[in-house]
Amino acid sequence: MSASDATEIETLAAAAVKPQRRLSRGRLILRRFVRNKTAVVGAIGIVLLAFLAIFGSYFLYWKFDDIDTNAFLNPPDSAHILGTTQAGRDVLALTVRGLGKSLLIGLLVAVLSTSIAALVGASAAYLGGWYERAALWVIDLLLVVPSFFLIAIASRGAPEGDASWLILVVLLAIFAWPLSARVVRSLTLSIREREYVQAAKFMGLPSFRIILRHILPNASSLLIIDATLNVGYAILSETGLSYFGFGVHAPDTSLGTLIGEGARMATTYPWIFLGPAAVLVFLVMCVNAVGDGLRDALDPSSSSGGQA
Repeated sequence: MSASDATEIETLAAAAVKPQRRLSRGRLILRRFVRNKTAVVGAIGIVLLAFLAIFGSYFLYWKFDDIDTNAFLNPPDSAHILGTTQAGRDVLALTVRGLGKSLLIGLLVAVLSTSIAALVGASAAYLGGWYERAALWVIDLLLVVPSFFLIAIASRGAPEGDASWLILVVLLAIFAWPLSARVVRSLTLSIREREYVQAAKFMGLPSFRIILRHILPNASSLLIIDATLNVGYAILSETGLSYFGFGVHAPDTSLGTLIGEGARMATTYPWIFLGPAAVLVFLVMCVNAVGDGLRDALDPSSSSGGQA
């Protein structure tokens, strides 16, 4: 054996015994998420739509409240890429404005509903007793009431103004958390029996601190998925309410408002309906793809994310 062969064998042997760098949990999740091509496409789509919603109005000649007195119900052309409405407003500018409003509503509802579900579900399972029975009673009540009609009635009676859509956010969040709270409660029932939770309890830490620092972080995978999917739920709920005139009120607009206005003329003036509808379908598909990708990436038993 030559000296070069011996050196090569020693190098290979050293590489074989060299300890591999351990991946952090965040990098492991990211690797599994990136392997899901559908989820990656969905994430890119959401980023592009968010960029369009935030900065799109700065690149458009027409604003959402501008009126072109020379173009009423005009089909798409060089001046109005998606045409105009019966009031002479640019459909593209309205779609960009509606996309931003629908995205904002979806994000706020997701954060509020997931936060309520996490706190109520975890505290009910950890504290138990009368508090758990009361929380379960409220959850069961909210699960059986006709939420769509209650939200429609409450939003119709809400005061008008620039911030009236915030009432819609609160109403959607109130009826979005019960089912997730039940799941969090079931998960907390198993987490509260683990050693680190028992150790924190014996050290005399307050219950609220144990829930925040030891229980909810271990349920973070479920909460992240729940928040992501709630964005799609909130956007579709807002769209349905606005379609029937119970959501975002004029002069503001959302995708649901635009679809509701365009649906009446979908066969005669289809450009008013098709633009916002296409954006809504694409947005919800992207959100659902990201939610499915996160679920597979955060679930070690899932084979969809591939081997880490």
